[in-house]
Amino acid sequence: MSTLTILSTPESTAESAAVAPVTVPESRVSGVSGVSGVSGDRPIPAVLGSDLEVPVRGGRLVRYANLDYAASAPCLEPVSAAVAAALPAYSSVHRGAGYASQLTTARYEQARHTVRAFVGARSDDSVIFTRNTTDATNLLARSLPEGTTAVVFDTEHHASLLPWERVVRLAAPAFPGEAVRAADDALASIDGPKLLVVTAASNVTGELWPIAALAHIAHRHGARVLVDAAQLVPHRSLNLTALDLDYVVFSGHKLYAPFGTGALIGRSDWLAEAEPYLRGGGAVKAVNDDGTEWHDDPEARHEAGTPNVLGAVALAAACDALTATGWTPLVREEERLLGRLRAGLASVPGVHELSLWGPDHPRVGIVSFVVDGFTAREVAEALSGDYGIGVRDGKFCAHPFVRHLLGAKDGGCDDVTASAVRASIGIGTTSEHVDRLIDALRDLASRG
Repeated sequence: MSTLTILSTPESTAESAAVAPVTVPESRVSGVSGVSGVSGDRPIPAVLGSDLEVPVRGGRLVRYANLDYAASAPCLEPVSAAVAAALPAYSSVHRGAGYASQLTTARYEQARHTVRAFVGARSDDSVIFTRNTTDATNLLARSLPEGTTAVVFDTEHHASLLPWERVVRLAAPAFPGEAVRAADDALASIDGPKLLVVTAASNVTGELWPIAALAHIAHRHGARVLVDAAQLVPHRSLNLTALDLDYVVFSGHKLYAPFGTGALIGRSDWLAEAEPYLRGGGAVKAVNDDGTEWHDDPEARHEAGTPNVLGAVALAAACDALTATGWTPLVREEERLLGRLRAGLASVPGVHELSLWGPDHPRVGIVSFVVDGFTAREVAEALSGDYGIGVRDGKFCAHPFVRHLLGAKDGGCDDVTASAVRASIGIGTTSEHVDRLIDALRDLASRG
């Protein structure tokens, strides 16, 4: 079995001695979503929309250069095919006796098993389908034991910063070892139940966080750890069991399955004891005159109402497609393009890449930057209107972190002076897309 070493990176400083490499298996047990589970034997799948043409100034049409994968990734062709195959028999799930209902139920539950295998979850972990990462995180926040304190870094996405009733916020760490030490100190000072919340890969800089070391520290203090893997799982393998994580959340729309589904995967006990996230059909065993009996199974308990069946099928198909391709060719191609992108940005006068832990720290295919003399919105609009390039501008739902990186004291979504431009890559990105962005920025910078 081949392996990839990711997520926890040793530093040369003594302060970061607690951060050690973690080896995780590359292969995955595949579900049955129309894609073989044989890892590494297939070419990288195609995405829909690769031939999209968009208008630019002067009335010309140009092939679209999508460099906004971190916001929402395009749909993989195998994902579209899986949804198309499921549609003719689409029906209700879990309680129908008809053949279409039975088949749809089987596909939905198979999707749950596929997602569980994709992240290397334990056999008794719950897999709860949600709308997205934010929904999944809020579900867990509603399920915490009474009096639980969440510990979260200011570098997190708002989905991880905002849902907690009791929270300790930690400042942006200067290096990975400082993150481990700050979490250690914070958790040691808290009595009662506690949860450490951390991203696996930053949605602003793409930098990988030392989640294995942080999980170890959390467990040493009797805490649990929630990992936001939304920006990691489209780019790298993740094994929840090997990393000893308690909970993982991510979204289908960032994983090439833009059909409105996310997932919360993790330990069942807190979820089984919590009040249902939604109250309604499917979450109940019985509704009697003297009260309601809720399901003990967390998956049923927290999935009231008709679920997004096609979203679950799409998410599972994306997991299977990436597994069948194998992570080695995916990572190799991404790193080639990321190196080309970052070298190009560094060659343009007046363009400054943002980074928390320096240019050599490992990261996924996400880069944020600013251009001297231009607001982020001006850059993004020029790239779109003049060159047919799609990027993201703003604070990326991470206001405190972006302000920290820019040295700004304040600023909301509408404050363009404290914003950045983000270019993000994935399956479907080409060298021409990257080169077009660099040429466009060079042209733009020359006007400043």
